[in-house]
Amino acid sequence: MTFSESHGYERKIMKINEKIAIEHGLKKEEFNKIRELLKRVPNITELGIFSAMWNEHCSYKSSRFHLKKMHTKGKRVIQGPGENAGVIDIDDEDAIVFKIESHNHPSAVEPFGGAATGVGGVIREILSTGTRPIAILDGLRFGNIENDAHARWLFKNVVSGIADYGNCLGIPTISGEVEFDDCYKNYALVDVAAIGYGKKDRLIKNHANKGDLVVLIGGPTGRDGIGGSQFASVSLESEDRSAVQIPDPFIEKLIIETILEARNEKCINAMKDLGGGGLSCAISETAESLGIGIELDVDSVHTRESGLSPDEIMISESQERMLIITCKEKLSKLKQICDKFGVTCSTIGHVKNDKMMHVKKGKNTLALLPAEFVARAPLLDRKKTKPKYLRQIKKENNTKITLDYSKTILKLLSSPNISSKHWVFRQYDHEVGIRTVVKPGFDASVLRLDNGKFLSAKIDGNPKHCYLDPRHGAIGCFEEACRNVVCTGANPIGMVDHLQFGNPEDPEIFWTFMESLEGLTEYAKFLRIPCVGGKVSFYNETPLGPIKPTPLIGVLGIIDKTPFLPVSPINGDYLIIIGKTRDELGGSEYFEYIHKFIGGICPSVDFKDSKINMLAVLSLIKNKLVKSVHDCSKGGFAIAVSELSIFGNIGCNIDINNMPFVKNLSSEKILFSESHSRYLLVIDQKNIIRVKQFLSKKKISFAVLGKFSGDQINITYKSKKLVKITVDILQKRYFNGLEDLLKHG
Repeated sequence: MTFSESHGYERKIMKINEKIAIEHGLKKEEFNKIRELLKRVPNITELGIFSAMWNEHCSYKSSRFHLKKMHTKGKRVIQGPGENAGVIDIDDEDAIVFKIESHNHPSAVEPFGGAATGVGGVIREILSTGTRPIAILDGLRFGNIENDAHARWLFKNVVSGIADYGNCLGIPTISGEVEFDDCYKNYALVDVAAIGYGKKDRLIKNHANKGDLVVLIGGPTGRDGIGGSQFASVSLESEDRSAVQIPDPFIEKLIIETILEARNEKCINAMKDLGGGGLSCAISETAESLGIGIELDVDSVHTRESGLSPDEIMISESQERMLIITCKEKLSKLKQICDKFGVTCSTIGHVKNDKMMHVKKGKNTLALLPAEFVARAPLLDRKKTKPKYLRQIKKENNTKITLDYSKTILKLLSSPNISSKHWVFRQYDHEVGIRTVVKPGFDASVLRLDNGKFLSAKIDGNPKHCYLDPRHGAIGCFEEACRNVVCTGANPIGMVDHLQFGNPEDPEIFWTFMESLEGLTEYAKFLRIPCVGGKVSFYNETPLGPIKPTPLIGVLGIIDKTPFLPVSPINGDYLIIIGKTRDELGGSEYFEYIHKFIGGICPSVDFKDSKINMLAVLSLIKNKLVKSVHDCSKGGFAIAVSELSIFGNIGCNIDINNMPFVKNLSSEKILFSESHSRYLLVIDQKNIIRVKQFLSKKKISFAVLGKFSGDQINITYKSKKLVKITVDILQKRYFNGLEDLLKHG
C-alpha cells in the first residue's frame, strides 16, 4: 500500500491547498516548504500538527537563532535552556529547578482560568525534571486601574486565578510584582515562575529505547484549548474563548504525587508535560530531542467527550496531562501508582527507531512525519530598525518645578505602582509547606531548604525604562532583581527571563527585542550569572497597539548558612546610602505619575559599580554589621527611605547634601531619580565606625545621611527643609492606596 492510499481516511474529507494552510495559520512559504520536504501535500491531520508546531508560540522561529547568544554556561548549571526547566546545582546532593512561563492572551480573555492554567503549566514544567515544586512567583501587568474598570476586573480575577490554583496545590506564592500602564489597556501580561527542589540523583534524565511504551496520564483530552498556541501567536483582536484551557488543580495535585512516586520506582525513562501544541508538541519534541520515532494511536487517548476528530485530539491543549515513556516491564507498576492516586493512565503508543512521528487511528495512518522537521520550524531572519520615536523621547521635558515635595511623596506612595501590594499577597497562601522564611512584601523572599541552606528569589521588570531604552532598561531589570536578592544576603546564582514584545514582523519592535536580549547577555556574562531558562512572547498587541517592551527577569540567590532577617530601625540607628545618584529621571514614576511626562534619560547600570556594591553589601551582611538593607528603585530615594520608616514605624532625620551624586543635580532628581546599584543600610550605632571604615577601604560611593528617631521624616538639602511628613500619614497612604482603588470597581 502506498502512503497516499493509507491516508485515504483523511484525504477524502478535505483536499488541502494553500488557502486552507493559510487559514490554519501557516505562511505561504511554510506550506511550500512542507510540500517540498514531504514530496506531497500534507493531509488535514498533518496540517493541524504543523500549524500547532510552526506558530511563534511553539517554534520560536523569530527568536531561536538569537537566543543562542545568551550566557547559559556555569559551574552550577546542570540543565540549561531548551529543556523543560533549568536545573542548578546547589552543592551537596541537591538541585534547584527554575522556570518561567506566561499565559497572556488567555488571561486577557478569561482572566481567572487563563491565570490558573498558567500556574498549572509552569508547575508541570518543574515536575518534568522529577523534582517537587516548592514555590511560585508572579509578574503581572494591567492597564490603568485608576480610570479603567475593565483593568480592575482583569486584575482582580487574575490574582484570584493564581491564588485559587496555587492554594489548592498547596504550593506557596512567595513573591511577585504588579505594574499598571496604559499600554496594557484591555490586555494582561501574566507571568508565572516556579521553583522545584530535589536530589540530583533523582532527576529525570530523558532517554528511550525501541519498544518502550508511550503513556498519557492525567486529565482527559477535550476541545478546550484547541488552537491555544496559534491564538497566542497573533495579535489579540478577538475573544476566542475556545482557545482558553479549563484548569483543574485537584487533578494536578494528584499528578504531582503520582509522578514523584513513579520516579522513585524508576518507572519513568522520559517525560514531558502537555502545554502549547498539545500532543503534537509533546510527541514531536520528545522524539526529536531523543533521536527516536514514536507511534501513537488517537483511539487510545482518553477523552472528555465523544466525537473528537484526530486533528482535534492532536492539537488540544487540555490541561493537567503528562506524557511518559516507560519500559514494558514497568508499565504495570506505573498503572498501579496511577490507580493509587486516582489518575487516569492510557498507553497510547510505543517507541520506534525511525525518527518519525506516526499518528494512527487503529490501522489507518493519519500522519507520518519526520520528528525533527515538525519540531524545528524554519528560522526567520527578521529585519530590525531603530524606532523613530526614540529620536524625540529622550529630550527632557520642562516640567513644572515641584514646590511641595511632601505632597509629592504622599501622592507617589498611594499610586498603584508603588503602594503596598498586601491586597495581592494576602490572597496567596505564602506559608504553606513551612519553607517561607522571608515573606512577600520585602525586597525578595527567602525559602528554607532541607539541606540547611536558604534560597532567595525575586522577579522584576520595568516597561517604562525599557520603552525609553530597551538595552539599558532590560539590564536595569536584571540588576534590580539581583539587588533585591542581595538585600537578603544571598549570592545570585542563576536567572530566567521572559521577553515580551509586540509584533516581530515590525522591524522597530524586533529591534527593541534584540537590544533587550543583547543587554541581558552582556550583563549576565559580566556577573557570570547564567540564564537557565526563559521564554519569548511576541504578538502582545491589541487593536490599540503594541505593549511597551516588557522583559521580566527572575533571579535566584543562595544563602549557605544563616538567612539575613531584616530588623526594623530603632531610635539612634544610622542611615547609609551606597551608590551614586545620577541625572536619570527618564521613565521614573515621578515623571510619569506626577508630571504625566514620558521621556528623558533612562537609568543605566555601571557594571563595575554594580558588582562592587553588591559584594560590599554581601560582605556587610555576612559580618553582621547591618540591621537591614533596602534597594532604591521605583520612586527613587524618597520612596525607599519612606518605606523603611513605614515598616519600622519610626521617623528619620536626613540631610542629602552629602549624598553621592553627579554635579549640579537638582533636589527633585536627588529625591526621585531611579538610578541603579543603590542600597539603603540601617546601621546600629555600635557598628557605624566599622561600616564607614570598610566602605572607605573598598572605595565605595556612600554617605551617612542621618539617624532614625521620632515620628516623622525630615529631609534637608542645603539647610533647606524639603520634606516633613509624619510616619502615620505615610503608612495610611502606602497601605490604603491600592485597596481604596479596588473598592470602586
